[in-house]
Amino acid sequence: MSKLIIFSAPSGTGKSTLVRYLLETGLDLKFSISATSRAPRGEEKHGIEYFFISSNEFKDKIANDEFIEYEEVYEDVFYGTLKSNVDEILDSGMNVVFDIDCVGGLNIKKIYGDRALAIFVMPPSVQALRERLEKRGTDTPDVIERRLAKAEYEMSFAPQFDIIIENDDFDKAKMETYDVIHKFINS
Repeated sequence: MSKLIIFSAPSGTGKSTLVRYLLETGLDLKFSISATSRAPRGEEKHGIEYFFISSNEFKDKIANDEFIEYEEVYEDVFYGTLKSNVDEILDSGMNVVFDIDCVGGLNIKKIYGDRALAIFVMPPSVQALRERLEKRGTDTPDVIERRLAKAEYEMSFAPQFDIIIENDDFDKAKMETYDVIHKFINS
């Protein structure tokens, strides 16, 4: 039976980089592309990192019950997981990987129970997170400040996750994450 692996973390913690690494390891993982009403950042492309849709289209999909979960993360900025995308992956026999906010991740865990593994990627500190976000260069100073405020809130959810991976040494975090997922998939 296919399983679900949920990654949540504050922005800039390295979860997306961890997910990209894992997708290349041969663990029969397929990425669940989230939908969002925010604009693309940097080199992001529709249908690759996210399904970029308008806020009105997002609200229509909510009204039509097309999401497993969704969240208004910032005012009029929605993120959600389309049922059709997840069902397609599970029906193909692959394991689904989510790169998702904390509330959405915990909602998916509630729905799928033991069939899902919820992993929280913890930054070494809020200061380290600030440095990563500034170095990334994709956000304005105001957006970085909002992300840092949200990060402290998100870190309070960590104890509700099945596993916490601290990402202060990326190679160590990669190996620890791989081992946890390999064991989970094969259990």
